Amino acid sequence: MAVVDNPQFSSPLGPPACEKDAKALRFIQETTANADSVQQRVLAEILTQNAHTEYVNRFRLNGATDRDTFKSKLPVVTYEDLQPDIQRIANGDRSPIFSSHPISEFLTSSGTSAGERKLMPTIKEEMERRQLLYSLLMPIMNLYVPGLDKGKGLYFLFVKAETKTPGGLVARPVLTSYYKSDIFKTRPYDPYNDYTSPNEAVLCADSFQSMYTQMLCGLLMRGQVLRVGAVFASGLLRAIRFLQLNWKQLAHDIATGTLNPKITDSCLRECITTKYLTNPNPELAEFISKECSTEEWEGIITRIWPNTKYLDVIVTGAMAQYIPTLEFYSGGLPMACTMYASSECYFGVNLNPMCKPDEVTYTIMPNMGYFEFLPHDSLSQAPALSRDSPPRLVDLADVEVGKEYELVITTYAGLCRYRVGDVLKVTGFHNAAPQFRFVRRKNVLLSIDSDKTDEAELQKAIESASSLLREFNTTVVEYTSYADTKTIPGHYVIYWELLVKDNEAMNCHPTDEILNQCCLAIEENLNSVYRQGRVADNSIGPLEIRVVKNGTFEELMDYAISRGASINQYKAPRCVNFTPIVELLDSRVTSVHFSPAKPHWTPERRR
Repeated sequence: MAVVDNPQFSSPLGPPACEKDAKALRFIQETTANADSVQQRVLAEILTQNAHTEYVNRFRLNGATDRDTFKSKLPVVTYEDLQPDIQRIANGDRSPIFSSHPISEFLTSSGTSAGERKLMPTIKEEMERRQLLYSLLMPIMNLYVPGLDKGKGLYFLFVKAETKTPGGLVARPVLTSYYKSDIFKTRPYDPYNDYTSPNEAVLCADSFQSMYTQMLCGLLMRGQVLRVGAVFASGLLRAIRFLQLNWKQLAHDIATGTLNPKITDSCLRECITTKYLTNPNPELAEFISKECSTEEWEGIITRIWPNTKYLDVIVTGAMAQYIPTLEFYSGGLPMACTMYASSECYFGVNLNPMCKPDEVTYTIMPNMGYFEFLPHDSLSQAPALSRDSPPRLVDLADVEVGKEYELVITTYAGLCRYRVGDVLKVTGFHNAAPQFRFVRRKNVLLSIDSDKTDEAELQKAIESASSLLREFNTTVVEYTSYADTKTIPGHYVIYWELLVKDNEAMNCHPTDEILNQCCLAIEENLNSVYRQGRVADNSIGPLEIRVVKNGTFEELMDYAISRGASINQYKAPRCVNFTPIVELLDSRVTSVHFSPAKPHWTPERRR
């Protein structure tokens, strides 16, 4: 399609690629130009729609829809505050607790409460709101990368395990909900959103069969691929690792025109054999074998998919740790972070998606929900809020450039003044809508994929595992951790300094087997999102304990003090990522141990 020259379709963001894009870009301009009035309208709509719900009536709002009354009467809450009501819905209560519209399903958050995924109630109408944000992504991208309608996107997309609550509602991740919706499955052909992966491959619940067939289709259409992506950077790296492990079988399938017998899903097998793998292609198979058989994998993405213009992956927050590895495999291709979203709400878009990863900012779209911002004191870590002295939250249009805030949302599905837990920094404005850089997820210590492990959880898991050392008269003197992303998949590393109380006694030292079991014991005590990543998704590798020499943590303290830390206030860090500290720890390692098995996990939630 040619770029639209008609002034009727022009956009201050740039010349749109087509009339459809022009409409989307105009919507962005109009919505962001009137951010504050849009926010007032959204809040009034939400409060009117949910005026007769139990939750709103609990705080005697009495039909008011103005900001001042709303802020003075409704408290700022966390998931734990709402959990009793959420559990009622999960158990089958169909009364209008949060929303006047029926709860259609639960979206499972990657955050956890008491070790289980958080359940976020949603309504059918929210799917259309999420789709609206999706519809803005390619019109923005087309401003920066022309010709994306001339080829396809190789995206590795997966559904994850879902379950049902006692009351019969489905509980599943937000992207699984989207991929299984009619909006995705019956989407009309769009040359700007043409994927190499068929729906049958995306929707296959078996992660191996899904990944294998998506990779196979991507290889068969290698010349048409213009962009390569996954949701998270870690997911794209898993795909590259999968190719390293399975290229021989993939090349065999392409050379012979036959499909791997491990692909047993009948619907998927029929799709691939009748529509994609229809003829032998020995030339392509020989090319793949030649590229993959070498030990040199630098630039493998552009070697196999030479027309790739960019990678479409999230590389902000915890995913930033994967940037160097992606640069290695892609030969330095741009990495586009297109949108900012969560299970609770979709928030905004990146209006400059081809910027450097460390410059990514998201423009909040004020039509998606009602947004408030809790000023974040980085020293106090934004202490728990008291309902007796509610804080003064800042409205979307009133945030200040350079300041950090914690995001608080009110949604059409019925969440009111809910703390998401994301810390954002204001970098500027697009029209009247603020632009934010994602700083961090509050309280998260370790993260490899969609897992989020905080300090309290890690402490509890280590305490449980260290009980295995008692029979050896051994205790954990000190510990720290880090997320090792040099391996694919990445894995947690725990550094332990041990004290053997009777060092001279026979058989007093913990055996390798016991320390391996300590690794597994830690994993068994981590949250269900982590355990799902280990067991079902294969997105996290076995946990590792590195035992260090006695006195190592004193050396760590000396190093910190030499760099200006106060000896009176020094505490051993529970997570490290500063290279000199990691190198110091690694230079003191005396033994290394890995989890000998996978932890227990099933899709069913604990009752």
